[in-house]
Amino acid sequence: MHSYRILVINPGSTSTKIAVFENEREIMACTLRHSAEALKPYAHVADQFTFRKALILKALQKEGIPLESLQAVIGRGGLVKPIASGVYEVNEALRKDLINPPQGEHASNLGGLIAADIAASLQGAKAYIADPVVVDELDEVARVAGHPLFKRVSIFHALNQKAVARTYAARIGKTYETLDLIVAHLGGGISVGAHHQGRVIDVNDALHGDGPFSPERSGELTAEEVVDVCFSGKYTEKEVRRMLCGNGGMVALLGTNNLIEILERCDRGDARASLIVDAFCYNVAKEIGAMATVLSGHVEAILLTGGIAHSQRICESITRRVSFIAPVERFPGEDEMRALAENALRVLRGEQQPSIYA
Repeated sequence: MHSYRILVINPGSTSTKIAVFENEREIMACTLRHSAEALKPYAHVADQFTFRKALILKALQKEGIPLESLQAVIGRGGLVKPIASGVYEVNEALRKDLINPPQGEHASNLGGLIAADIAASLQGAKAYIADPVVVDELDEVARVAGHPLFKRVSIFHALNQKAVARTYAARIGKTYETLDLIVAHLGGGISVGAHHQGRVIDVNDALHGDGPFSPERSGELTAEEVVDVCFSGKYTEKEVRRMLCGNGGMVALLGTNNLIEILERCDRGDARASLIVDAFCYNVAKEIGAMATVLSGHVEAILLTGGIAHSQRICESITRRVSFIAPVERFPGEDEMRALAENALRVLRGEQQPSIYA
């Protein structure tokens, strides 16, 4: 079997994760931490390009990985235009939208940019992104909101949801494109998707206040109460936005987003913490139930994934409420680096054609 070496780049707000895979085998991985002081000189995320790229190249050199040994470089996709699921070669149109992202700045936008710059210096190497959070495969009926100024959008943990669904399909000897699944990503944000034969036809907007609350996001709130808060004169626009994402959910309800600490409080008899954890599980289960109706009750499995899926207590609580719908399987954590590498590997092996961003 031909051997392919792939560099994976996953930039976060205060770190850059990199890994090198030889086919499916990870041969190097590290996390480059960035202090607030180091990032302070950069007014915009795109301005951090040279700084982060230099650290990546230095780390590869330290690990003895020559750039010329790479056949592909794949970066985490950013907040570009809504696109179908797939692997996208970084072309000029994609580069333009990663530099000036139409849906907002985010460190993940740098992944494709740095990947393209490194690949351009290598003979025959290609740069890709795969399944960014803006993957949009919604059925048209799922886009309709109750007022013409509003619409439902697709922003969710596409990379991990798709990777877990494919892993489950391979485990049972089927293909992802033949299955109807519900995948619940349980992490700092919560997204629950209805996967119908390879497409996520409905999913809650995990970033902008739709769906269950999470460790740091408020989730769905009563619209009239949100209006009252906005016009109360007590809070700035920035403060309200932080209530929805960053300072909401368990942070607001219990003063911390540390689930281990919260579960320890439950074990010590903290009734308030127990209520909030129960409410969290209840809301996730309710969202799973909603997605079962999207699939007309035809659900072959419910997959629980993300960091919170490590908690047996939480997964058992959710399972008790939803197991009547379909069997429940756990895939704890989110191996984004491996998921990105596997996407690039499918293209290199000719198993999948790269999509064109336009």
